Amino acid sequence: MRRSNYDKYPFIQVENENNSCIVSWSAISQELNARIKSSNKTKHIILVECYQGVIHNDVAITLQNTLEHVLWISTESLFKDEIVIQKMIHPDMTDDLVFGYFTRLKIKDYFDESKLKASLEEVDKLDRGTVIVYGTGASLLVKDFDLLIYADMPRWEIQQRMRKNEVDNLGVKNRNNDFINKYKQGYFIDWRVCDRLKKAVYNHSDYVLDTTIREEPKLVKTKAINEGLTKAITRPFRVVPFFDPGPWGGQWLKEICDLDKTAVNYAWGFDCVPEENSLLLAFGEVKVEIPSINLVFFRAKELLGEQVQARFGDEFPIRFDLLDTMSGGNLSLQVHPLTGYIQEQFGMHYTQDESYYILDAAPDAGVYLGMKKKGTKRELFDSLESAYNENSLFDVEQYVNRWPVKKHDHLSIPAGTIHCSGANTVVLEISATPYLFTFKMWDWNRVGLDGKPRPIHLNHAKNVLQDARHEEWVKQNALDIVREIGSGAGWKEERTGLNHLQFIETRRHWFTEKVQHDTNGNLNVLNLVQGREVIVESPENMFVPFSVHYAETFIIPAAAGAYTIKPVGEAQGTECATIKAYVRF
Repeated sequence: MRRSNYDKYPFIQVENENNSCIVSWSAISQELNARIKSSNKTKHIILVECYQGVIHNDVAITLQNTLEHVLWISTESLFKDEIVIQKMIHPDMTDDLVFGYFTRLKIKDYFDESKLKASLEEVDKLDRGTVIVYGTGASLLVKDFDLLIYADMPRWEIQQRMRKNEVDNLGVKNRNNDFINKYKQGYFIDWRVCDRLKKAVYNHSDYVLDTTIREEPKLVKTKAINEGLTKAITRPFRVVPFFDPGPWGGQWLKEICDLDKTAVNYAWGFDCVPEENSLLLAFGEVKVEIPSINLVFFRAKELLGEQVQARFGDEFPIRFDLLDTMSGGNLSLQVHPLTGYIQEQFGMHYTQDESYYILDAAPDAGVYLGMKKKGTKRELFDSLESAYNENSLFDVEQYVNRWPVKKHDHLSIPAGTIHCSGANTVVLEISATPYLFTFKMWDWNRVGLDGKPRPIHLNHAKNVLQDARHEEWVKQNALDIVREIGSGAGWKEERTGLNHLQFIETRRHWFTEKVQHDTNGNLNVLNLVQGREVIVESPENMFVPFSVHYAETFIIPAAAGAYTIKPVGEAQGTECATIKAYVRF
């Protein structure tokens, strides 16, 4: 295995010296108390708005004990009763174990009107002193405030806290529930409610509070955060990757990405899922962690480009992640919903078309893709149901093609196509963003790492599987579709991967010399699939040179325009390759 040079903590330098960020609770309290005292007003109102996942025992209790105030209001105390909230969210939560419906609820729907009215009357009665309103929805209570602090939280960190039973979902006390239930409520309910609120109030805040590292809170001026977002959309950048084990996980990511060698495995490497990844902004030596989705919310036009924004709104439509089965097992046999189905059943307006780029493979590697014969869909599901009912084995290869694969093959997998990666492969999955909507059909009689059976979704799968995508269809439409686009001294460009049913265009460049690229006003997402290190530069010096290492995914915002990529360091004189994805128009 190669010596790892993978950067697990990429960041954007906002200030060379820290002029905007305060670290530690004592320093934060000192700053806020000083702000209060410097005002000539006799009455002050401070709002502390919180994203779901903030640990209130850390934040609320600390602020309550250290900030001078005459009245403290917790928004949770003004919410409707938990039973009422459970009934309110149930139509979107549904009875399904995994899937719900994207809610249209807003934070105001959580408040009890009588409690809210009484609280506002209590605030109005005061003529002096400091009032602190704390919690999710704080910014809705009082419009005439003196200071607004936004306590944000990246979703991967929220998930870790859910797994450790440290946080509740919005409006309920459920931290000890199963993780799958808490994640589902976060994904379909809480994060949608909090995102709507964030978009409305974030740019009215004075400070952003980062408590991702519990023992090292950071308070940074919102103006400085916005300067970081503006820097990001003018240059290449990476989001902070995260990694997770799984029942089929492999050993490749440990070596390539320099991960914990004692871990049982790593199944996933999430290198570009902006809805859940973080963005690190550096102020001198201090690094502030914010959700990378904020960049999509508040800089969508520059990041995505006008056409992509017009089509997808404030969503990042392209997802890159790594699936490691090297010395592991097969992924679950699965299918993704068709566009009409995902819209009707779950409220998502586009689906997970995807492709498998084979980043590495053992000699015996293979991928399951497409039905063996047209017209055998009913037999397939009858056989699957018998296997589950009788707890017996299921002969996958009786119904599904297994194709041998090698490094740099690229397979197209439109929604509705039965598929899964086999053991001993490393897949760079290039797909549309709705990653949760995978209908598992067969999981090789195994359980999850928690010892529990993994959910199977045969009824959903029946409704979307396209059995006309059989062996001949796969050969013509899905297997390593490669066409040369152009070439020159030291480079070659190929169109590869996704077919006419999918909205993502992928281009591979092989190069030993500098290669010219241009966003042409369109978001570009790339991965270095061969070569130890390359450097991304602006022909017009619009951004500082940016280094990329093997297997790293990097984003070129639409606003960045022209850029070049060339081998550097040990990669000089060797052939490198990138795979680039963008939205096809």
